[in-house]
Amino acid sequence: EVQLVESGGGLVQPGGSLRLSCAASGFTFGSYDMTWVRQAPGKGPEWVSAINSGGGSLYYADSVKGRFTISRDNAKRTAYLQMNSLKPEDTAVYYCNFWKYWGQGTQVTVSS
Repeated sequence: EVQLVESGGGLVQPGGSLRLSCAASGFTFGSYDMTWVRQAPGKGPEWVSAINSGGGSLYYADSVKGRFTISRDNAKRTAYLQMNSLKPEDTAVYYCNFWKYWGQGTQVTVSS
């Protein structure tokens, strides 16, 4: 059974940082590209970032470029999203995804 479990969300002040993790199981993690998608309250899903299977190709939405860093550790079967210089508009539920599979999401709230 494929499972994606996100963690690391929370409440942070503007300008702060969080590191999200996505622990994967039930499939050959190192063979698949991974993405992060977020959904803010009352809005549709927004693609945030992606990383290829080997970790050498990274992609970012313009809204997070220069502030967020995606990475992965294939030995640990985990993908990460380091989020720095957080803004209130980054408030959303963050999901990791590959193919048709999604995690349950982790809430990120940026507020003073």
